[in-house]
Amino acid sequence: MSHAFLRLVSKSEETSYSLLTTGEVIIGRDPSCQVVLKSNEYGMVSRRHATVRPSKTLEGRTSYVLCDLNSANGTYLNGHVLQGCQELQAGDRVTLGTNGPEFFFEYQYDQSVSKPELEVTQTSVAVSANSTKFTNTDSNASWSQLFPILSKPRDLTRKAYLVPGIITVILVVLLFFVQGFLYQVLFGAYLAGAALYFVYQLCGKAKPWWVLIASAVFTILILSSPVLSLFILVFRNILPGDVPDDISGLAFGELFIRYFFGAGLLEELLKALPVIGFYLLGRAFASPMRERIGVREPLDGILIGSASAAGFTLFETLGQYVPGTIAQVAQRMGADAGLRAGLELLIPRILGDVAGHMAWSGWFGYCIGLSVLKPRQAWQILALGYLSAAGLHGLWNSSTGLSNTLGIFVLLLLMVVGGISYVLFGAAIIKARALSPTRSQNFATRFTRT
Repeated sequence: MSHAFLRLVSKSEETSYSLLTTGEVIIGRDPSCQVVLKSNEYGMVSRRHATVRPSKTLEGRTSYVLCDLNSANGTYLNGHVLQGCQELQAGDRVTLGTNGPEFFFEYQYDQSVSKPELEVTQTSVAVSANSTKFTNTDSNASWSQLFPILSKPRDLTRKAYLVPGIITVILVVLLFFVQGFLYQVLFGAYLAGAALYFVYQLCGKAKPWWVLIASAVFTILILSSPVLSLFILVFRNILPGDVPDDISGLAFGELFIRYFFGAGLLEELLKALPVIGFYLLGRAFASPMRERIGVREPLDGILIGSASAAGFTLFETLGQYVPGTIAQVAQRMGADAGLRAGLELLIPRILGDVAGHMAWSGWFGYCIGLSVLKPRQAWQILALGYLSAAGLHGLWNSSTGLSNTLGIFVLLLLMVVGGISYVLFGAAIIKARALSPTRSQNFATRFTRT
């Protein structure tokens, strides 16, 4: 019969928790956990931080395995970051987060004794020596409590709100000193970055940011190069993707086909080039660099595809639509009115990117990553992702073309198409997180975690 315990060592007492041999024991701040830690005392612990699971060995005894549950601040085993799951040995030291609560694993195995299964119990043993002294020490505030900025840098930078907050402060200061079109460039870049950061946090995989920025820049360079002319020649001249300036006489079916080829197929393939490029680049490296920069799973495809879409949206919005609107309005109403009209167009176009270009590129990127995981069905998966992304893209563009005939009803149609695109994108992220080969190491969503 095995007797295993987790002994929590604190300043004022030692608390022992008996482990089960038939079920897992979850440690965290959530009241549903088997080992519940106080929120006001252990704020660095996630609601469901880690779990200890029993496992039968070949000899018939029960061993115990420690697993991190995608906690925000990590789990440490004997001072080292826990990667995935690891079997515990008697005397192992388990720490939840940096400078978090510390447990010692104690284990005994007695073949001659057979006892009924123990419940998860808690036993408190007061520390006899200088117990009053510990109480007095707890009543005094530490330097890091008086001045939280003195906390360890890693404790601050691992949070999802610190770096974005600093970037926001810098941007606000810059916006006070710039004006005109430069103001719109900075503001547009900030909104696109915020949208990409939102997707990054939802995906929950630590992908190097230089890879994502390089993906966006690569897409912008393609749009600025003669490669774009080649795409236009194929999809709009050879294939039926040419859309005339006057579309009032076109039926919806014909308009959709033109946009399907001339916008959907063209632009979704163009935005997927960085995903394909990083997949090929990753194959040239050995592990772990291959996994860091390459496309080895759906989450990689989603992140790189979304970054490419951010670059595409910035180029399209700030390079075409906003300058054109500014020029038209300024000619009739003056320069100030033109800049205001450009800003009014900039904000919804960038914010809508999550349910537009990012959604379509992210979905196609998911399919590219899934084809890497499922090579036997690669071509079917790629065809499904490419055609469905192009179809939603073409449906969105052809719906906007109906604004002169449907009037206000086109808004409802666009909301439906955008809603479907975003739901598809969100479902792809959820499924990609479940399929991720590194899911035990991914940080998951941190917006609602401490």
